[in-house]
Amino acid sequence: MNGPEIHVEVAPALHLFVPSARRTGATPLGTDGVSTLGHVIESLGVPLTEVGALVVDGREVPVSHIPQADEAVSVRAVERPQRVPGAPLRFLLDVHLGTLARRLRLLGVDAAYESTDIGDPALAARSAAEKRVMLSRDRGLLRRRELWAGAYVYSTRPEDQLRDVLDRFRPELRPWTRCTACNGLLAEATKEEVADRLRGGTQRSYDVFAQCRECGRVYWKGAHHEQLVAIVERALAEFAG
Repeated sequence: MNGPEIHVEVAPALHLFVPSARRTGATPLGTDGVSTLGHVIESLGVPLTEVGALVVDGREVPVSHIPQADEAVSVRAVERPQRVPGAPLRFLLDVHLGTLARRLRLLGVDAAYESTDIGDPALAARSAAEKRVMLSRDRGLLRRRELWAGAYVYSTRPEDQLRDVLDRFRPELRPWTRCTACNGLLAEATKEEVADRLRGGTQRSYDVFAQCRECGRVYWKGAHHEQLVAIVERALAEFAG
């Protein structure tokens, strides 16, 4: 580029998005003189969903700022907990994050999930229409302008993914209130009300049930209940309140 040269320092939390040569303090970067600072930062590989503030020569500037020669730019990470104003906090997860979606629902967090790959344009449109924070590891998806809001999921391990999302957004936790299959709300149900959905062994062994108001799925304290309780207890101990 033949435009102004600036000096960019990227916060350590964002180093995974940039080449190793840009992880050692402020480094020079040529610009074209017309692109916004937001565009310049994205060109380095950093999704703007992960940028908390852009500071130029000691003052915070918007992403629309046009870089000038010799400016010192500090790219900071999102502050935690991150607030998303304008709508109740709820999420949309892409096809690769099914386990995370189920664990968020287990904790009572509103987490919509697409179990098939409907494509980035459709995901972004749903995020905007329903005002949901898009959770994804797809940087291209997170760069789409029509997103309501978005966040990069940093880990590939569901345990770490859950901890990261809870730490970043601090959603209200209401365990055991949502269907892990469809995200609908659960209601208490008697054995008689759900008898036609139970197998013989379950009907004989259990007396306490809940049923999804949306899809009709029935829940009880079955064989995997202790594993689910452990997930809930860990989350409540670390993030409740």
